[in-house]
Amino acid sequence: MARRRKQEDEHENHERWLVSYADFITLLFAFFVVMYSLSSINEGKYRVMSESVMQAFGSVIGIQSPGQKIIATTPEPSRPSVVKPPAPLLQHDEAHKQRNTQVRTMAEDIRRVLAPLVEGGQVRVTEGAFGISVEINASVLFAPGGAQLGPDAVRALRAVAQVVAPAEFPITVEGHTDTTPIATAMFPSNWELSAVRASSVVRLFVESGVAPVRLTAAGYADQRPVADNFTPEGRARNRRVTITVESRIADPISGAPVPVSPSAVTDSILPRDAAAPAPALR
Repeated sequence: MARRRKQEDEHENHERWLVSYADFITLLFAFFVVMYSLSSINEGKYRVMSESVMQAFGSVIGIQSPGQKIIATTPEPSRPSVVKPPAPLLQHDEAHKQRNTQVRTMAEDIRRVLAPLVEGGQVRVTEGAFGISVEINASVLFAPGGAQLGPDAVRALRAVAQVVAPAEFPITVEGHTDTTPIATAMFPSNWELSAVRASSVVRLFVESGVAPVRLTAAGYADQRPVADNFTPEGRARNRRVTITVESRIADPISGAPVPVSPSAVTDSILPRDAAAPAPALR
C-alpha cells in the first residue's frame, strides 16, 4: 500500500497554473483590442472636418492630412458693404417725403387764403407733427349764441375747402365754447351749441367738394379751453372752431398710423397784443 501511494504522488500535475495564466492573457488581449478600437480615428470624417476649417478660416495651421500640404493664407481685409434697404421701406420713405411736401404746401395755401384773418389775429394756422390745425375765432363765423354761418364765413371756409379737397387726409372739425352757460330752445347747453357749430362747418365742406368720408364733427363745449375763462380775452379765445387736417399715413410693416413730421412747427399769427380785441361773443 505504501508503494502504491508513492507512485500516485509521483504522477501529481504541477502545471495547473498555466490555465489561469492563459485566461489572464486572453482577457488582457481583449482589453487592448477594445482600447485600440476606441482610440482609432475615422480618417474620412477627419478630412471633412479639416477641409471645413480651411474654408472657414482661410488657413490650416499644424494640421495635415495624407496627400495634403500645409497652406497658410492671409485673409483679405474686409471692405465696407453697402446694404440697400428693402424695396417696401424705400417706397415708404418716398411716400413720406411726398406727404411732407404736400402738407407744407397745403399749410401755405391755407395761410394765403386766410391771410386777412391771420393778420388780424382771428385765425391761427399751426403745422405740427400730426397735421395742420386751423383755429378760427367763433366771432368770425357765427352770430352770438347762433350756429349759422355768415356770408363772410362761408367765403373764407369755401376757400379752405378748395385747398384741402384734392388731398385724402382725414379732417376733424371741433366746436368749442367758453364757460358762460347757454339755455335756449335750440341749444339747451354749450354741448349742443358746440356740436351744431362744428356740423355747420362740416356741411359746408361737403357742399364745397370735400369727401364726406374724410370728415368728422365733434363738440367739446367748454371742456378743452386754451386760455383762462376768468378774463374776457381768455373767454374770447376759447370760443372757437378748430379744423384739423390729420396728415398721417399707415406704416407698411405694422399698419399703424405714422405721423408725417414737417421740417418745423410754425405758428402763423401776429402777437395777440397787435390784434384788435375780439368782441365778447359766445
